[in-house]
Amino acid sequence: MPKCLICENSFHPFVDFGEMPIANAFATKEEMIDEYTFQMKVGYCEACNMVQLVDQPEREQMFHDNYAFFSSTSNYMKEHFKNFARKVSNLQNLNNQSFVVEIGSNDGIMLQNFLMDEIPCLGVEPSGNVAEVAISKGIEVINQFFDQPLAKKITQTHKKADVILSANVMCHIPYLHSIYDGVRALLDENGVFIFEDPYLGEVIEKTSFDQIYDEHVFLFSALSISNLAKIHNLELINVEPQVTHGGSMRYTIAHKGAKAVTQDVAKLIQKEKELGLGSFQAYAGFADSVNKIKDDLIQLLNKLKNDGKKVVGYGATSKSTTVINYFGITPELIEAIYDTTPIKQNKFSPGAHIPILPYEHFHESNPDYVLLFAWNHADEIMRKEESFMSNNKYWITYIPKVEVF
Repeated sequence: MPKCLICENSFHPFVDFGEMPIANAFATKEEMIDEYTFQMKVGYCEACNMVQLVDQPEREQMFHDNYAFFSSTSNYMKEHFKNFARKVSNLQNLNNQSFVVEIGSNDGIMLQNFLMDEIPCLGVEPSGNVAEVAISKGIEVINQFFDQPLAKKITQTHKKADVILSANVMCHIPYLHSIYDGVRALLDENGVFIFEDPYLGEVIEKTSFDQIYDEHVFLFSALSISNLAKIHNLELINVEPQVTHGGSMRYTIAHKGAKAVTQDVAKLIQKEKELGLGSFQAYAGFADSVNKIKDDLIQLLNKLKNDGKKVVGYGATSKSTTVINYFGITPELIEAIYDTTPIKQNKFSPGAHIPILPYEHFHESNPDYVLLFAWNHADEIMRKEESFMSNNKYWITYIPKVEVF
């Protein structure tokens, strides 16, 4: 049995997605020779309540100078991070004497808001191409992976942080003990560490299995985060549900005893226990639920193909890699995926090699059906495409079940 990355106890796999490529490895045909894959299994540790990948590729396979995810491509996310930054500034009464550090700062979508308010900030981002975008905005960025040694170095070159932030990054990092030791070293005694990630409760409730891919080594709950914080003499003091990424949770952590713990923490932990997230039984039927979605979607796509209907995909997301490869979706079933991200365009999807085409050609492709891979941005996308799709065209979604509308 595999060993838990948090407590080193044995844990139980509960779903196996088989051989899976790197989710963001969009590439040309020439670059896809000897395409890297790994066995993607997910398990649950009853000792510390952590859900995690059994194996994860080396971090350099996933985060590098050709990283294909830029946060600022979504207007919704720009507004989300603007509000996030404002709330943090008010919470900690930040000013020009404060110091904010973001772990995994991507293209600066969060930190640019602090910069505009003249609040000193620093990004830590290992992927060179997205770090360069942030630097071009005037943001100071360290192009490295965050860990305890780097945290100590930042305290020497800068100062202790009033706020450490992270968004959709903590779940990517297998060496969380070094992260939390780094947070404890870098965080001012009255500071807060605030991060948000896809929420395990939503994944189980919605069967949003495509939140699982190579980068997401963990799926967090309040139970698991509370346990992890205690190990490092830190404390979970607040939780706030978010609608982003199909259902996320924002966790606030402080030095143990430094700040009051809100009632929301105890309420959420109690709710998780009532839902059974603290025992293996809650996960036992997850694979069956995923396979029901798989069977229904493949049956639908085959019927549309036999009926001569044209189907395309919308949004070459990281999540789409799990769906496409586990379900066995081929270019015969979906002839192309349209996306707004330049680095993905005119390349092919990992594994299945479905063409990724510029969004600008989406309307002229004139599909009959559009499979929405970016389902977590459904409201924003459907408003944008309302007039186009009203002309006898149909959306296909698959979370929490397969639907056509």
